[in-house]
Formats: sequence, C-alpha cells, structure tokens
Amino acid sequence: MLRLAPLTAAILLAAPAHADWRIAPTLSVTETFTDNINLRDDEFKHSEFVSQVTPGITVFRNGPRLSVSGTAQWHQFAYLHNSGRNNNDSQRQYSGVLRGTVVDDLLFVDASASRGLRSVSAFGPNLSNDLYNLGNRAEVSTWSISPSLMRRFGNTANLQARYTRDSVDSSRRTLFGNSTSDTGSVVLSSGTAFQSVGWGMNYYRQNLDNALTGESTTEMLGANLRYYLNSRLSLTANAGYDRYNFEGPGGMNEGRNWSGGFIWTPSQRTSLQASLGRHFFGQTGSLAASHRSRRTVWNVNYTDGITTSRSQFLLPATIDTTALLDGLFSASFPDPVERERVVAAYIAANGLPPSLADSVNYLSNRFMRQKMLRASMAYRMARSSAVLNAYVSERVALSDQQSDSPLLGSQLSSLNNNVRQRGIDASYTYQLNSRTSAIASWNLRRSYSLTTDIEDLQRTYRLGLTRRWDDRMLGVVELRHRTGGIGAANNAGYTENALSASLSMQF
Repeated sequence: MLRLAPLTAAILLAAPAHADWRIAPTLSVTETFTDNINLRDDEFKHSEFVSQVTPGITVFRNGPRLSVSGTAQWHQFAYLHNSGRNNNDSQRQYSGVLRGTVVDDLLFVDASASRGLRSVSAFGPNLSNDLYNLGNRAEVSTWSISPSLMRRFGNTANLQARYTRDSVDSSRRTLFGNSTSDTGSVVLSSGTAFQSVGWGMNYYRQNLDNALTGESTTEMLGANLRYYLNSRLSLTANAGYDRYNFEGPGGMNEGRNWSGGFIWTPSQRTSLQASLGRHFFGQTGSLAASHRSRRTVWNVNYTDGITTSRSQFLLPATIDTTALLDGLFSASFPDPVERERVVAAYIAANGLPPSLADSVNYLSNRFMRQKMLRASMAYRMARSSAVLNAYVSERVALSDQQSDSPLLGSQLSSLNNNVRQRGIDASYTYQLNSRTSAIASWNLRRSYSLTTDIEDLQRTYRLGLTRRWDDRMLGVVELRHRTGGIGAANNAGYTENALSASLSMQF
C-alpha cells in the first residue's frame, strides 16, 4: 500500500486550493446503566454503570477532481465496578472513501478504509451500540486501493481496466485468516453508436492469499447483450464461464452460466430489473426493484451468487441508511451536497443506525453460495417517519469446513456449513414539537443451522426521546430491552435491560 502512496499524494496536490472541504470535530458523552453488562444468563449476570466519552471527526468534500467522505471515532470507557477487565477499555472506529481523477477522462483512483466491530458467529448477541461488550465480536480492519484506466473509442466502444489491492485484518487472527488479494478486471462495452442493441464483454481474476487457508483464485469471463424494445423496456442476456480454485478438499468448482431477463423503467421514480438463469451450482436469478414517491421510498432486491465474508466486509453496509434516505429527500433537496447534510442531520436527530441488517455477515474463512432477499422502505410525513428492513438469507458453504475449525472449534466446525437467517429492523419516530421527538425501534434476527438444527433468536427493543437544543447539540435518552441466546456452544439465554443518556456536540 505504501508503494501507492505517491499516487494518492498526487491526487491531493492536484485538487484546487480553494476546495470546499468540510471538517467537523464531534464529541459525545454517554452514561449507561445495564443490569447485564456481559449478556450472561441470570445466574451469572451483574449490573454496571458505564461512562463513555467519544471524540470524533467527520471529513467531506465533493469536488470535480476529488471526492472524500470519512468519519473516525474513539470510544473511551470507564466502569463503576471495575468491569473493564471483561470488557473493552477503548474502541476505535473509522470508515472513509476517496475518489480522485489523476488524468482527465483517462486515469482515476478509488480508495477506502474501515475499522469496526463485526459478529464472530450468526449464533449469539447482535451487534449494538454497546461497544464496550466483547461477546461474539471481533474488530475487522479493511483497506483497498484501486487505480483504473478508462478509454473511449469514439462513439463505438468504452474500455475500463482496473487493478485492486485490498486487505482484511481481524483481531481474531488465529481464528479468522487475515488476507490480501490482487484483482484485475477489464470491461469493454458498447458506445452511443449502438442505439437499439447494447453489448459488453468482461474478464475478472482475483488471487487471494489467506493466512489460514492458503491461496485461492477466482476467474470470470462473460458477455452480455441488451436489446431496447423502446425507451422504457429492454431485454437482457448474459453468458459466461466461472472458475473457483479453493485450497484443500474443496477443490475446483467451475462451469458455464447463462441468464435472461428484462429492465423496465416506466418513470424516473420507478425501475424493475429481473433475470433468470443457470450457474454451475444450480438455477439462479436476480431482482432489483425500486419506487420513490413524494413521501416514500421502496426497494426490493434478490441476489444469488458465490461470496466470502471478507468480500462482504469490503463492500458498503448491507443496507445503507444514508442511501435509502437519499432517495426520500431527493425531491425536496435536489442539490446533492445539501441533501447529504440534511440526511446526516435527520439520522442523528432520529436515532437511526448508519446501517441495517449488519448482523447478516459473520466471520468465516469459506467460500459460500449466498441467496439474499431483502425489502426496505422509508417514509416521512409531517410529524412521523419510519424506516423498515426485512431480509431472508441462506448461505451454503462450498469450500472445506476444516478452514473454520479454529474459528468454531471441532465440535461446531459444521455450524457454518448451511445457515439460514431471517430478520426485521424497524424504526419509528414521532415529532412531539420542533425540537423533541419520540423514537421506537425493534430488531429481530433468527439464525438456523440447516446442518446441526441449532437455532438462535435475538430480539432488541428500544424506546427513547431526542432533544435538539440547537444545530450543534443533541441529547438522547433511551431505554433498551434485549433477549436472546448466548451462543451455539450452550443452551443458555440472556435478558438485558439498560437505560442510557447521551449528549452529542458538533464543533
């Protein structure tokens, strides 16, 4: 990564001196009382007061040559009864993305970095805002840098060549293999000269090196066609060949694939894209539907393909609350910079999480076939608003289960073989007056192992009040109730009740 630092520096130097940077330091103070700080069963649980101080910073710029968006926070904890020996003393989080233009219309670079807590297993307590808790969690750090070359051949064709170097690192190093990968891709697509038929060809290759499972390679070769019946409806066809080479008994998986479908966009507010086909691992399909009205946003998505936990960590959040609300506010705030500020303020004032369904992913060193159906909705009325997300996912492991033995133990090594998860995340806000709102949220996640018949159910309920004194100061009082299983290793369950109060300031 250091070898690419001069390239990033060149981009920063190329940015105009009058660039519109927005840098906002933040500080929040939170006091929490919980009757079960470690989420243990009733026999072993104990109560605790937790004090939390969180300084942070937000950086944003959206310019013609350089776009940057990032946040960083440091969480420092103090415990009344010295419970820190079983919990975090501190925890840091950050995430950021960069998009730069090195040479106009030719050379670009994308970069990203993140660090935060992730679920170790699908069976155990969900990730929540109790960052002091160590149970079923691990810190995962990622970085990625990706230069790309784009070239137009008149109005006949467009070429994009991209190289990506990325890394995923975990605090559970002896369990979840730290890994790096080198990925190259080439995409050739039709230009504006083709009015009624669009075409494209692509090639992708990834070399992955995992500290626990060794080396693996992924290769994909494909071609696609799109025939425009009219300005709103078009037909699509795809064909290709994929090859996955896993380390160990998982061996080689390869074969042809094809699919056919359509794209329908009856208006700027509504779109529907669907396909049905076959892969070497069986029948597959995809769906992407969205609709936006004056006060609502609706999204339905279905995907089916081969993935890994590390690739999910490198992607944006499973359900990005900001992206969902961006469509909701697009009519009222057409300027993207102003809309970004309004959405961020709305999320903070209503106590919404930055992402939904984040607990779908968990640590695994294996290649998996993942089927995911997800539906999300947001609405905003004069005094009330709500965000709802529901999902069903099924993961079937393809590579050797021995790669997860250190992670889960020999007795539970098959737990991640086939996992089905279902969940609902819902948040409702009612504005009592111009500065005060009442909030309520509900989270439910059910995980089921198709191999071992182990089942886990997690529930979280929240009620709270938010009070904004001015544009830079926000207070939140919240009551939380949680229940669920502790983990697959035993049949115990936990119950937690907690009360927290926080004050957040932006400077």
